[in-house]
Amino acid sequence: MKKDLLSIHDLAPDDFDLIWEKAAKLKKDLKEGRPHASLRGKTLGMIFDKSSTRTRISFEVGMYQLGGIALFLSSRDTQIGRGETIADTARMASVYLNGIMIRTFAQEAVEEFARFASIPVINGLTDLLHPCQILSDLFTIKEKKGSYAGIKVAYIGDGNNVANSWIEAAAKLPFELALACPEGYDPDKNVIAKAVPEAKKIIKIHREPAVAAKDADILYTDVWASMGQEAENEQRKKVFKNFQINAHVLKEARKDAMVMHCLPAHRGEEITADVLEGPQSIVIDQAENRLHVQKAILEILL
Repeated sequence: MKKDLLSIHDLAPDDFDLIWEKAAKLKKDLKEGRPHASLRGKTLGMIFDKSSTRTRISFEVGMYQLGGIALFLSSRDTQIGRGETIADTARMASVYLNGIMIRTFAQEAVEEFARFASIPVINGLTDLLHPCQILSDLFTIKEKKGSYAGIKVAYIGDGNNVANSWIEAAAKLPFELALACPEGYDPDKNVIAKAVPEAKKIIKIHREPAVAAKDADILYTDVWASMGQEAENEQRKKVFKNFQINAHVLKEARKDAMVMHCLPAHRGEEITADVLEGPQSIVIDQAENRLHVQKAILEILL
């Protein structure tokens, strides 16, 4: 792997296998009570410009389980919030820390941080991409289905950072991706442009959820309004009202299809409660695997 993990687009085919093999071993060893202290004496700085549940817990617990420590750095409590430049912060952090995980708004901020840092930088989420989420989700699919090769993933909802990272993954790996997004809410044009030369036959955007869900092995959704879009919430409810995973859409998928959601979920909006809590839902397994995959990433990079 490269020094940093900023996007799935930057990963080589061997990187996926390395991450998932290590994640599977770390998960098995944790379940069977075999401790790992591979990062003893190492420190991860975690910069949060956006609130978090799974990202913070999984990275913090992951560092602890690997023998290291994680420092929570809110922009409200550091000089970043008072105007210190990214370049100065990155160079200063490189003196104290062994790695940085950033959860922020602009992808450009993470990339600038990586340019000036001499330590590994991990993209914990930006408005454009969410690579750690999709790497964990693909690991979950591999666990549940035996392989991601040849399966169909149907993503229904907003063409947001999660959708963008799904597109990057589909351009690298042998699975089919169908997206259903309202007109005007498609994934990022630049992300699509980079992916299409590699995967134009397996990445398709539809306007009807049932069409995208047809014969899918995985149904996937995310919230209609992401962090920073709260002012658009009521408008988005109108636009997205038909872009929901429900019993009707689930019937279009394969009988053994599984339902995924990166959480937090708004029951009755992007997904109905009966489907989210139903026997085909693997959302908690999916959330758990954030811990194991991110531990693998940390061990590889740090």
